[in-house]
Amino acid sequence: GYAIIFSESTEGMNSMKIMSFNTQHCLSFMEKKIDFQLMADAINQIQPDIVGLNEMRDFGPDGEYDAQTAILSELTGLRHHYFAQAISINGNPYGNGLLSKLPLISTETIPIPDPNPQTGSAYYESRSLLKARLEGGITVLVTHFGLNEDEQKNAVDCILAHMEPKKCILMGDFNITPEAEVLNPIRACMNDAADAFLKPLLSFPSDYPDRKIDYIFVTPDVELLSADIPGVIASDHRPHIATLKL
Repeated sequence: GYAIIFSESTEGMNSMKIMSFNTQHCLSFMEKKIDFQLMADAINQIQPDIVGLNEMRDFGPDGEYDAQTAILSELTGLRHHYFAQAISINGNPYGNGLLSKLPLISTETIPIPDPNPQTGSAYYESRSLLKARLEGGITVLVTHFGLNEDEQKNAVDCILAHMEPKKCILMGDFNITPEAEVLNPIRACMNDAADAFLKPLLSFPSDYPDRKIDYIFVTPDVELLSADIPGVIASDHRPHIATLKL
């Protein structure tokens, strides 16, 4: 079951629900098959205004590469959407996505520089930063960090170069836990939505989570009303949600 996440005190305020969700290319964690309706249901039960998506496929030559962001847009009624490619897998696009109730004024895909030389021992994969300007002067950044610290430092530098000083929301799967020092430059200029948790919450893996690696950050002018990681088992990550006043 689900607890009441949003208090009545937020009603009537200029508040927005934000959701960060790594869908693992819309793969059902339990059934191990692509299930768009399952992912859409996970989104719809939260009723968010903006959703940042990680590990999304887009249309490609492989029969299983569909325009997943566009499909979820149709199934959720969040009709404004954008896909930001990070890599190509045999010609098939893969990256981050955005769903929004608000119209998108501008969108861009910003490549995160690959470390050279590579100093880590984990798998390396090129990453990107999705940047969208929304109606109302809101900027949304969606990204998915690499596994190695040099990749993560490059991602942080890229975010700092492209964030906006006001009405800016950053979210995604950062592949690091909250105490990681690489996050300090972001924490110096943005607030962590987890500060609004009523208790510590974890996001991965979705069935029995043992770590928090998904984040929502906001600039200091944005008020955090509430935040949660509900016990949703759809993909391998639980979604991270927050209610903001902009």
